[in-house]
Amino acid sequence: MQKRALLFIVIVLYLIFFIIPWEMNIKIQAIAALMIIQILWVGKVFPLAYSSLLVILLFSFHFFTYEETLTYLGSDVVWLLFSTFILSNALIDTGLANRMSLSILKLSRGASRTLLPISFASVFVISILVPSNVGKASLISSVLDSLIKSLGAIQNAKNLAKSLFIGITYLVPIAGAFIATGASSTIYAYSLFAQHGTTIHFLNWIYIFGVPIIIFAIFLWILFLFMYPPEAINREYLLTLIEEEIHKLGKMSRNEKKMLWIIGFTLLLWMTQDIHGYSIPLIGLLGACLTMLPGIGVWEWNQAKKSVNWDIILFFASTLMVSGMLIDTGTINWLSKYLNVLIDSQSPFVIVLILVLITSLLRIMFVNVLGFLAIMLPLAFTLGDTLSGVSALLLAKAVFLAGIPGFFFITQSPVHLISYSYGYFTERELFRVGVIASLVWVGIICLAFWVFW
Repeated sequence: MQKRALLFIVIVLYLIFFIIPWEMNIKIQAIAALMIIQILWVGKVFPLAYSSLLVILLFSFHFFTYEETLTYLGSDVVWLLFSTFILSNALIDTGLANRMSLSILKLSRGASRTLLPISFASVFVISILVPSNVGKASLISSVLDSLIKSLGAIQNAKNLAKSLFIGITYLVPIAGAFIATGASSTIYAYSLFAQHGTTIHFLNWIYIFGVPIIIFAIFLWILFLFMYPPEAINREYLLTLIEEEIHKLGKMSRNEKKMLWIIGFTLLLWMTQDIHGYSIPLIGLLGACLTMLPGIGVWEWNQAKKSVNWDIILFFASTLMVSGMLIDTGTINWLSKYLNVLIDSQSPFVIVLILVLITSLLRIMFVNVLGFLAIMLPLAFTLGDTLSGVSALLLAKAVFLAGIPGFFFITQSPVHLISYSYGYFTERELFRVGVIASLVWVGIICLAFWVFW
């Protein structure tokens, strides 16, 4: 019934703003199109891929030519997303990602207080290797769940479990911004920075965004130590559990070794991008193809193609179209003028603080980070071009980081739903931690703008 009501609203909006023959400002049509798109996506009126196809039709009939629309599907960052699906699933399919997660957790030496920061560190490492937030969340959650269940058989570990799983909820999306290929939303941000004449190389990206992210991870660890002090756990027993999980995997297989070389070679090329000059999307496609190359690869195309989420590919391309539409129709300039009137007289620090707070509050209403950033990042760039005292690039960096995490509700991303499904924390506990964590995150972003960037 709810989907039918939403579909009815979509049809009415389309008839009023696009079919009825009266003169209509294209900016008003752009806003109407944005409303239609968000209703389709957020309301899940249709499957994601079909809604994205409807967006392509809407834009082709009313904003672009069909040929212009198709250029978004052939964008280099769309193919980078395609490549990351193959690379990340090859890592998981071979078992290498699972082995590396357990090996990192083993560094805790069985200490419960050390296990939390080590698990946070594993999120960052896996983010480099598995450029999919859902993939990271599923992998790390399953590993930690196995450990917590084994511990729960002999002693209470509720506080440790809460800290670990709420920590995953926050850090997996944020760590996705740690590198340029860390998540689909990060790949989109990377492409948008490049479109505005700012090509940030792979290592520079880690430096620019990694510092505030790591600082937040440290604050989050301290916060959990106070809110949910970890129980004293027998170190030898916990270490034995981790070693048993590693032992179940057996010796490193031939495919794991191959995948280790492939991902290592790909990362090396990404890190030396400023030397050889090849783009991140091109290197990503090379790495993906190596996973299927006879004698070198770890699987065949028939297996690899199943790992590509074509729904997300179409959705990603359609979000690029949304950004292009908002820019080409002048809607972003129109919206930025109203914001400019409100904040232009403020100091640069206050401007950034206001934009970060607005972004954080609006993020509550958006389930999909990518769709949200498709609106906010172009707005940040345009607003930065018109404001005095603050550059568009700095403003976009702040808005990008502010728009990624969802601190308050389990419905704010699929990662939240995955970690919540294990039952180690309640919605109230997530909100309680989120209030403090969100304030810390806003403060770190503002501090990064003022001191670091």
